[in-house]
Amino acid sequence: MTVIIESRIASELSCRVEQVAAAVKLLDEGSTVPFIARYRKEATGGLDDTQLRTLEERLGYLRELEERRAAIVASITEQGKMTDALANAIGLADTKQALEDLYLPYKQKRRTKAMIARECGLQPLADLLLADPTKNPRDAAASFVKAPAEDGTGGVADVDAALEGARFILLEQFAEDAPLIGKVRKWLEDESLVVTKVAKGKEADPEAQRYRDYFRYDEPLSRVPSHRALAIFRAKKEGFLDGFLGFPPEGAAPVAKDGEATQPECVPIAEAPRGQAFVMERFCIADKGRPADKWLADTARLCWKAKLALHVETDLLQTLRERAETAAIGVFAANLRDLLLAAPAGPKAILGLDPGLRTGVKVAVVDRTGKVLATTAIYPHVPKEDWDGSLRTLAVLCKQHGVDLISIGNGTASRETDKLAGELIKKCPELSLQKLVVSEAGASVYSASELAAKEFPELDVSLRGAVSIARRLQDPLAELVKIEPKAIGVGQYQHDVNQSQLQKSLDAVVEDCVNHVGVDLNTASEALLARVAGLSTTLAKNIVQHRDQNGPFLTRKELLKVTRLGPKAFEQCAGFLRIQGGENPLDQSAVHPEAYPVVERILGRTGLDVKALLGKTDVLRKLDAKQFTDEKFGVPTVTDILAELEKPGRDPRPEFKTAAFQEGVEELKDLKEGMVLEGVVSNVTAFGAFVDIGVHQDGLVHISQLSDKFVEDPREVVKAGQVVKVKVLSVDLARQRVALTMKLHEKVEGSRPAAGSGGGQGGGRPMPGRAPMPQGRPGGGPSGGGGNRPLPAGPREFGPKQDEAAANPFAAQLAKLKLKDK
Repeated sequence: MTVIIESRIASELSCRVEQVAAAVKLLDEGSTVPFIARYRKEATGGLDDTQLRTLEERLGYLRELEERRAAIVASITEQGKMTDALANAIGLADTKQALEDLYLPYKQKRRTKAMIARECGLQPLADLLLADPTKNPRDAAASFVKAPAEDGTGGVADVDAALEGARFILLEQFAEDAPLIGKVRKWLEDESLVVTKVAKGKEADPEAQRYRDYFRYDEPLSRVPSHRALAIFRAKKEGFLDGFLGFPPEGAAPVAKDGEATQPECVPIAEAPRGQAFVMERFCIADKGRPADKWLADTARLCWKAKLALHVETDLLQTLRERAETAAIGVFAANLRDLLLAAPAGPKAILGLDPGLRTGVKVAVVDRTGKVLATTAIYPHVPKEDWDGSLRTLAVLCKQHGVDLISIGNGTASRETDKLAGELIKKCPELSLQKLVVSEAGASVYSASELAAKEFPELDVSLRGAVSIARRLQDPLAELVKIEPKAIGVGQYQHDVNQSQLQKSLDAVVEDCVNHVGVDLNTASEALLARVAGLSTTLAKNIVQHRDQNGPFLTRKELLKVTRLGPKAFEQCAGFLRIQGGENPLDQSAVHPEAYPVVERILGRTGLDVKALLGKTDVLRKLDAKQFTDEKFGVPTVTDILAELEKPGRDPRPEFKTAAFQEGVEELKDLKEGMVLEGVVSNVTAFGAFVDIGVHQDGLVHISQLSDKFVEDPREVVKAGQVVKVKVLSVDLARQRVALTMKLHEKVEGSRPAAGSGGGQGGGRPMPGRAPMPQGRPGGGPSGGGGNRPLPAGPREFGPKQDEAAANPFAAQLAKLKLKDK
């Protein structure tokens, strides 16, 4: 079976079976996807991490399929009902659904009416009427009437009871026929419509208005996009919509309504005559006027309406949900990847501001390495409105600690706090400050986590959030890995999808991103180290403990001294860990220690030592990779080594750039049609992109407005965290919706990546086509769930107002900053 699985995967990936076989062998031996993709290119023929992730997923599915196939064969064989034809059909089934269709008649189930009828000896009657419709049903049934046995079972009271029992047998036989189920499923997949209408009594419900675009909606099942499907399923679950598969009534003409012709309402598939026709065709039932024809036709119709239509509809809607969930998980994973790989500001001193009103703005200053230098709280907004005092406090902190950047969370009071930072920059030009609004999604979750408590045991929960906001500007990847990926909030209906699949997908993205960038072994946190290929949470903890007890690592080989870190873990992780200023310059690069002998051969050819060779582009580009290959390391690996020696330890992430929100545009009411603004892409979905333009409600650039050219996938044009220019198309204050376009019809500077952006505040968004999407946040659809979660219960209030001297301990330094202490 292994060969069959590998052949199938190779066909799906459009690669050679040998490549798949090598990858499967490495995975089974415990190798990780990042390690295989980076350091085993010769074995896999250069399969990249995306292909390997797909391979890993399909391998798991197909192995489960084979296990299920074996279990089904064993069960049917044990029942003594296996035939050559059935065994062949089971062997050819290529999906779990196809297998279950074949197994349906043999599956152990509760006692049914068909079983009881068989026990009463009515199977021959059912077979007789189906095989020979010339028989009169009542006459044929008369010979099956009998008295019950002594225990009261097995009796057939009269002719009607006999015919009813025979019908139950045929209903079950028809409804469990795998070829019929497959044919009906294909027909409905191709031609049926997903139909929704408002639930009875919910027309005026304020909560239901989020779904009013679905109060009368239909769309071909094959074309329903994931976001619409998930919106429908959520509305059905909440009781606001009724949904089903249906067809327009056959031969029905448009109905005049309010002076306009509208299409008639669809009918459920159970009422479609063609369904009965499928059953009759499959079992050679025809209305030719023979005695049993009407009875058999009625049986076929009842089977379709009461059993087959319901069964297949349930299957198809479940398939639609699974397909929608898979697409939504893919969107979340892609956005998370973009966010994690956003440009880092780098080693700069940063002032983090966690905005708030009643509880104040929490402030934290971190140095170039992320170490917390100072924390406090200011109250520039209502109710205290200590604007000037807040400016003075921030000015002193920035001067005292040499702050380069101000990182502002995008939550409540974000724009007001952004205005405060802007005024600080204007009044203190000598500080050369820059400000940037970043996503604070997940900051509150991190603040109350065990990891944050361990990292900052002396800090209040609220102040930890400000530290996180500052650090995520320095290095988004290093900070965001401390947060549960689902809490980062760049998903589409993330709380409606399979949570285990979502978690698995997001964990894979985080692992790939961390290993793509590389990790500084001597500064990385436990959370970051735990995402390195081959390392577990326990090993990451042991590495940090070893580092604390013995000082920084001087070579990668010292990792083998870490408790429980053996040769296999070392093989997997070593190439992704960097040591700056260590004993061996190669340890700061992505060259794996196992390949150091290749570098030795290169050094011998060039006559240079390692330090002299690193970065020597003119020398390295003249070398031929083929000259340094051996049995273990081929051209792909040597080529990677030469590229790494050119720029050892280079950061693959883009250059850091900032975006600026337009002054005076702070709320929805400030927006005007035609206004051109700069914003940050906070979320990308299947139907467009959400852009944070600084009004606490992200605007939607529908997929049709992303470009003058046709766009199939929004991520072809934009990515989460990207800085873009947009024009306001419309503003719906009542529904809190903003429609934007990137079709500016003028020359616009190319968009550029922005660090720390993402998440966003979300908000309602119109949807493409005839069924606009209900209002909600990008992360969770109509009822939110994708943005920031509320802070857990805990201390959030600060003590009573202190006297002015205590509240402003920097009074002596204010004069130097040209700010008066009022």
